[in-house]
Amino acid sequence: MIKSMTGYGSAKGDCGGLEISVEVRSVNARYLDCTIKMPRVFSAIEETLKAVIQKHISRGKIDAYVSIDSSAAYDMEIKLNRPLAEAYVSVLRTMAVDYGLSGDVEVIDVARFPDVLRAEKREYDPDRLGGDISKILESALSGFNDMRIREGQKLYEDISARLDEIERLTTATEEISPRTVMEYRKKLGIRMSEVLQTAGIDEARILTEAAIFADRVAINEETIRLRSHISQLREMLRSGEPVGRKIDFLLQEFNREANTIGSKGNDAEMSRVVVDLKAEIEKVREQAQNIE
Repeated sequence: MIKSMTGYGSAKGDCGGLEISVEVRSVNARYLDCTIKMPRVFSAIEETLKAVIQKHISRGKIDAYVSIDSSAAYDMEIKLNRPLAEAYVSVLRTMAVDYGLSGDVEVIDVARFPDVLRAEKREYDPDRLGGDISKILESALSGFNDMRIREGQKLYEDISARLDEIERLTTATEEISPRTVMEYRKKLGIRMSEVLQTAGIDEARILTEAAIFADRVAINEETIRLRSHISQLREMLRSGEPVGRKIDFLLQEFNREANTIGSKGNDAEMSRVVVDLKAEIEKVREQAQNIE
């Protein structure tokens, strides 16, 4: 089943004490354009996340938002400058002995000295973090793809109905074309009678002129190709593969055949049918812009 290029999905999870929230949105685009927005400190895993997205999506403008909440995590780490602390303790004990001071060295006393304790941001393993966030992203993409499949089903139904109408209009052009030749033959006989002012018209000449006209306005080749294009498009819609760009190309062929039929048609009724035919093809083209 085809997929729409527009969709939305989200998921949340915990990665080593970090609260991770992922949102994925997409809109139409000719090619794949993927942007990941996340805190710069974690930018090292951006390419890992892009690779995950590219496994699921082949076309569209993708915006992935990765929010990382470290407020409940041990984001800040307190480190002890052990050599400095030991130096302070040693000096304090020496002072106590040298100057006859009472009391032992307390922890709080040492901790107050400059640079004994320092707060640092916790370091994360980018490979592990990338793997953890990728799992949450996969979950978001699952919901994202479900939405695209639902939208794709609607597109499939609409385009299929329009293909039925295009096929009906193609049949209508095939029915009109022979009548156009017959009417031309009658008009030709009347005009020749008026010009020659006699009833003795050379029937063979009329037949020859009508045959030449019939060959010039014949649309058999165009309608055969148009029906072939309709069949190909239906197969594409059922393939389940990303076919948006292929459909774009095929619809150009639809328009080419319709334009040729219109240029050959020398009849008001044919012109009306061709206008309707081209309108349906344009509606299919508009819907196809949403297909991955």
